[in-house]
Amino acid sequence: MEKRLILFRHGKSDWETNAATDHARPLAKRGIKAARTMGTVLATAGQLPQQVVTSSAVRARTTVELAAIAGQWQCPVRVTDDLYEASCEQVLDVIHQIPEAIGTLLLAGHEPTWSQLTARLVGGGLVRVPTAAMVRIDFEAGGWSQVTWGSGQLIWLLQPKFFTKGQFDFLT
Repeated sequence: MEKRLILFRHGKSDWETNAATDHARPLAKRGIKAARTMGTVLATAGQLPQQVVTSSAVRARTTVELAAIAGQWQCPVRVTDDLYEASCEQVLDVIHQIPEAIGTLLLAGHEPTWSQLTARLVGGGLVRVPTAAMVRIDFEAGGWSQVTWGSGQLIWLLQPKFFTKGQFDFLT
């Protein structure tokens, strides 16, 4: 059985706000547009998640909310503090808790964890996950608890800038 993991980095955040904490920092206009674009891209490609788990940070939650609306995703979304400032090991613990019935899981979170996690799951290399980018990693595993370091295959890494011209201009 194949498991598909999509890592979604939050959109560009707004550093010019008066957010009281890093956790409360919102998306910038560019991040809002990118989140909507990526939600639509995922839906158009037929790559919709069956479950979403997002960091509780405002910018990550908002990225998921905007993407889900734009792409008309119809799946449960769980918000957790476990993905905010998480280590790769902590994210792997979250993955291991996902029910076996879920075939495609989307996790929304942060750097540098998403780049480091991608590299570790696929067995090494240097990976950079820009803002609002999505990475798909596939695993030959019967359940999420069987996902281990180096057991994944990188299928794609998509950035919103690939889709901001042409067929997705209607999103602006």
